[in-house]
Amino acid sequence: MQQFFGKSKSGNLSEAVSGLKNPKFIMLFSNNSQFEAHVQALEKLYPKVPSIGCIGMGYSTEVIENGVCVVAFCGGISATANVLEQVSVMPVKYIHRLEEDLLKINASHQDTVCIDFCTGNDALALTTINTALKRNNVSLMGATVDAGKASANGKVYEDAVAYALIKNQNGRVKTYKENIYHQCGNYRFIASNTDRANYIIGSLNGRPAKQVYQEILHVTDQQILTQTFQNPFGKINGNDTCIISIKEVAGNALACYRQVNDSDVLILLELGDYKAITRQTIETICREFPKRSAVFSVNCLFRYKLFTEKNYMQNYLQEMSTLGNHIGFVGYGEHYNNRFVNQSMTCVVFE
Repeated sequence: MQQFFGKSKSGNLSEAVSGLKNPKFIMLFSNNSQFEAHVQALEKLYPKVPSIGCIGMGYSTEVIENGVCVVAFCGGISATANVLEQVSVMPVKYIHRLEEDLLKINASHQDTVCIDFCTGNDALALTTINTALKRNNVSLMGATVDAGKASANGKVYEDAVAYALIKNQNGRVKTYKENIYHQCGNYRFIASNTDRANYIIGSLNGRPAKQVYQEILHVTDQQILTQTFQNPFGKINGNDTCIISIKEVAGNALACYRQVNDSDVLILLELGDYKAITRQTIETICREFPKRSAVFSVNCLFRYKLFTEKNYMQNYLQEMSTLGNHIGFVGYGEHYNNRFVNQSMTCVVFE
């Protein structure tokens, strides 16, 4: 397969699709003011080509912050795109769409991936999607998107998860997740007084969550929102750690970007050697996929902010470009199979 990347810093869609011919699947990353117009225009340019899109920043060797980016897969793949609606209350009502699409492209673990863009309530959306994907052991990667809107096949949806199934006809696919954090000290917390709907942690070990975080890290209320770049929370999930970013201070509680439940066991994380970890990720991918036709990734907004503050973002994209055709976008929460995580990078590699 071939992966196409087109961009326009001014938001000119015609410029972004210049040279794109015979796509089999398209992803759109647009700015807030032009998103709906871009969705409609793209559908007219490439009618009946499966597509999904969202408001977001795309990248290859640079990040396009407020324009438009088009990513397309051409040749050597089959694809389908669709949407599960009412994701906040009953996405399972639409699960037959995904089940039918899996059959349509004869999805399998070795050569098929699901990419999704979710407008919210990610945990429920992923649990629902996984009920269908697990029957074929199909991997997933994706993200929460900006402004509560996503598109599928030329139509904009709210309260939905847009998804695409891509089958590589010429080799394998595999998803990866990169975590640049490790455990800080031996801190372990039992969460309580949580508000699941608003992702709020009220107490940790029976004490106000904000006070516990501040006492350990010696930060003010204002500093908490940037300290989470260095010290997010983590939830142990088997052999993996799900990162939980702090969104804002809510009185004596902490509002997060990921749901936390009463009795969840959390740990405190700290930033590791992200440059070395990036090199390790690249080495692992190269070892497991000596021949790569494309890499598509999602980097968390907080990673983007952290790397930008440390003047590393441009170098990071240059390093990732050594994989070959590496393209992606900046998300607001990352999806990796049935897991919803923060401050991470997820990607899919096509042989």
